Amino acid sequence: MEKSTLRKYVAEAIGTFTLVFVGCGTAMKIGCAGSNYLATAFAFGLVIVGMAYCIGNISGCHINPAVSLAVWLNKGMSTRDFGGYVVSQCAGSLAATGLLRAIFAMADITDQTRGDNDWGMGANTLGGVDDNIIAGLLIEIVLTFIFVMVILGVTSKKANHGSFGGLIIGLTLTMVHIIGIGFTGTSVNPARSLWPAVFALNDAIKQLWIFILAPLAGAALAAYTYKWLEADDKK
Repeated sequence: MEKSTLRKYVAEAIGTFTLVFVGCGTAMKIGCAGSNYLATAFAFGLVIVGMAYCIGNISGCHINPAVSLAVWLNKGMSTRDFGGYVVSQCAGSLAATGLLRAIFAMADITDQTRGDNDWGMGANTLGGVDDNIIAGLLIEIVLTFIFVMVILGVTSKKANHGSFGGLIIGLTLTMVHIIGIGFTGTSVNPARSLWPAVFALNDAIKQLWIFILAPLAGAALAAYTYKWLEADDKK
């Protein structure tokens, strides 16, 4: 493996680690009630802003298998790199979730997403939609579609958004969290959902498939939609 390729994979692992550690860690520590709802949304969004300017020039700062899928479908990366990115993203999520679990256990910190010490790890569930699978799928597909459409638009070679791309993408993730947290906790990212569901001491693992399938479906829909919107009719 070339050093440049390895650097991209490590960057994706670091970025996803930061997203899960800060985002899920915030949800665990302060919960999502009242003003903390917005704080949790901004925690996820601000990570994207920071990481975009940190690793964006190295790996593109996908830190999300759904984003990588959309880029791959639009021929923006090789199949090998797509696989490497997804593995790296899931590895970063695993490291962050494991560290959060260890810290909360060592310090005996109450998880505010549950109100007790049965750590929910900020895992996504269908509690906000009364466990309705269809509603949960639709919400995650639509929110991922919106998020990925913005990413594709901001990063398009035909666009000229200058140095504001990272800020726009981060604020968009904040936006989808503001509406989505109350429904599903907002995933739009299979790597973000995977290990928190595995580590959580609740039934989140039974609903995990929704938070893997729906973001991937939303990203695929966004990839093909944006490709059609951006098509040059003169060709």
